[in-house]
Amino acid sequence: MENKMRFLPNKWKVFGALIGAIGGYFYWSEVGCLTGTCPLKSQWQTMVPYGAILGFTISGIITDILKKK
Repeated sequence: MENKMRFLPNKWKVFGALIGAIGGYFYWSEVGCLTGTCPLKSQWQTMVPYGAILGFTISGIITDILKKK
């Protein structure tokens, strides 16, 4: 039971990273850079990990804020 409780906060961070990766892919497909001169937005291989890292970070911040209350 204790291992489940320890994994609980990390579950939200992993979920946030997954949502961020999906968001990064949709950002690339809808906004993206057609000319290829934008190093971050021109390829989905760079935008998906960037979105995952951003989602992981934001979900960690939200988890910490909600944990303090």
